[in-house]
Amino acid sequence: MKKIKGKKSSGNVFRDLGFGPRDAENLQVRAQLMTEIEKYIQKEKMTQADAANLFGVTQPRISDLVRGKIHLFTVDTLISMLTHAGLSVRVQVKRSLAA
Repeated sequence: MKKIKGKKSSGNVFRDLGFGPRDAENLQVRAQLMTEIEKYIQKEKMTQADAANLFGVTQPRISDLVRGKIHLFTVDTLISMLTHAGLSVRVQVKRSLAA
């Protein structure tokens, strides 16, 4: 069996995929926020229409979110959606290894 060589992860999948440090960090934050919204929808067993109403967006926006269309969402939009649902977001800032 042929041994496959691997590369150690940077801890940010987007950086590992070749995105620059700024873009990778932004994508990572958006992905985390989108994941939290999707987990909440699943946990509450909501329809996309119910979720849209709760998060203050249209049903097609929820569809885009659950399909992982990250390029259609900003950090601000995702935080706004979470606060519409009565959820809070905490931000942690630390020195980057890329700095």
